Amino acid sequence: MAGSESQGYALNQTRQAYLATRLDVADGHWSRLRGLIGVRADEFRDGRGLWITPCHGVHTLGMRFPIDVLYLNSDQVVLHIETKLAPWRFAPIRVHATSVLELPPTTLQSTGTRLGDRIEIRRSANGKSPSA
Repeated sequence: MAGSESQGYALNQTRQAYLATRLDVADGHWSRLRGLIGVRADEFRDGRGLWITPCHGVHTLGMRFPIDVLYLNSDQVVLHIETKLAPWRFAPIRVHATSVLELPPTTLQSTGTRLGDRIEIRRSANGKSPSA
C-alpha cells in the first residue's frame, strides 16, 4: 500500500487473535488522506491491515471493495465497529476515537472482535511482523 510509513501487527489481546500480521501505518497527512484508495482487493486480503492515526472517522470513496473498521480510543480499546463498510460510503465520526484500524471484510467476524476489546498494535522498525 503506497504511502504507508511503517509495518507492524494488530493483535486483539482480549480474544488472543491476530487482526493483521502485515499492518501498514498511515500517520502522516498524505498517507492518512490516501488510505486504501487505489488498492485492489487482492492486495488487501487476510493478514493485511491499515492503522490510521490520528483519526476520528473514515470513508470508502474511490475504493472497490468493502472493509471492516475498528475505532480505537487512546488506550486502544474498541469504541465502535463497522463491518463490511461498502465502497463509496462515509462511516460515522467518533470524537472519542484517536485512531482507526481498517481490515479485510469478515476479519472482525472470524476473530470474534467486539466493543470493549483491547487491541495491541506494534510497529516494527525493520518492517517484519510475527507469523500468525
